[in-house]
Amino acid sequence: MAIGIDFGTSNSAVGFFKDDSPCLVELEDKRQTIPSAIFYDTEENAILFGNEAISFYMGGCEGRLLRSLKSILGSALINESTEIGYKNIFFKDIIASFIQHLKNKAESTVGYAVDNVVMGRPVWFVDSDEQADSLAQGHLEEIARKAGFRNVVFQYEPIAAALDYEQSINKEELALIVDIGGGTSDFSVIRVSPDRRGKIDRKQDILANTGVHIGGTDFDLKLSLEQIMPLFGYRTQTRSLFPGDAILDLPPTYYRELATWHKIVFLYNNRALQGVKNIHYHAEKRGLVDRLVRIIQKQEGHRLASDVEAAKIVLSESDAASLSLSYVEKELRASVSRKKFEGDIEREKEGIFLKIKECLNMAGVSSSKIHTLFMTGGSTAIPLIAQACRNAAPSARMVAGSRFGSVGMGLAIDAGIKFGK
Repeated sequence: MAIGIDFGTSNSAVGFFKDDSPCLVELEDKRQTIPSAIFYDTEENAILFGNEAISFYMGGCEGRLLRSLKSILGSALINESTEIGYKNIFFKDIIASFIQHLKNKAESTVGYAVDNVVMGRPVWFVDSDEQADSLAQGHLEEIARKAGFRNVVFQYEPIAAALDYEQSINKEELALIVDIGGGTSDFSVIRVSPDRRGKIDRKQDILANTGVHIGGTDFDLKLSLEQIMPLFGYRTQTRSLFPGDAILDLPPTYYRELATWHKIVFLYNNRALQGVKNIHYHAEKRGLVDRLVRIIQKQEGHRLASDVEAAKIVLSESDAASLSLSYVEKELRASVSRKKFEGDIEREKEGIFLKIKECLNMAGVSSSKIHTLFMTGGSTAIPLIAQACRNAAPSARMVAGSRFGSVGMGLAIDAGIKFGK
């Protein structure tokens, strides 16, 4: 028995075969996806996952919430630890706990132990750095084995999405697979066909793979920095304490960390708090920086990041969104604009467009030869990003897959091919 695990930056899914068909494990409250979140409850000495983890954190329980852990793969942080309660826990062990939770859920569903797994991976963990990319995959394999898997193989996430799409077609097509997730955007040009389903060797059908480290967390970062962090003093200046003092911009580091999911935990210590208080002392607009001090003191950074992410989702359907920040300051609200957001992510949009064109060039095909543009990943919901993908292959038929489930389903298919159903 084998399963497929889509360990995502924002959400995760697990696929397996049931009655000779691929399907997804119900991971939480009958949902087939789970937020990639883990909460260490230091009051009860318990570990919680997914929405339950977020709920306990939001409810004010003492402990530490961690999200976007996949972003640590490929970075120097993978060999570091973080303080939780009165002990330090290595990030590798934290990720292993989450992967083991997914394994346990799968085993509860199928009724017996699962030793084999196909792990999804982005085309690049680290953009265009083969050595660092190989090291990141090695770390993920080590983590999967630590979680209890004996046999671990990998599949590119866009190829997994292609295997899912292939189940629905009745003739051969040339498909451009676009997978824009929380941490990366991955692209593949692949020949899909009913006649090729289930074949182990598909190398001849994969014309090109490429990817770029742009995803939902980058869009969250831009929205937070440009439209929320100014309320906390971002891009304001120091004051002149003595005649002749230079007026400087406040250092952006703490603001960027507060706006970056996997770096928020590094603000929850005395050293960071003292650094922020020092900024407050020198700030011209001390009332704004008061809010920065307060949110770090109260360890509400993840709550703010969650509210920003929710506002981003609203902007996919509306021209504006409003956030209540009363947990920072009574009656404090923030309004965000879709028009400004789209302007702020123009560079990221262009990066995705150019990477798709590069993928087509690598495949040696023009965009007019693409029959289908298959879209998956949560960030394909952003209209500006979806339009950029469409512009890269304007004559292709656009098909929307399951934003959070297509890769998991494809990994289940791949697991069935490689290990048997």
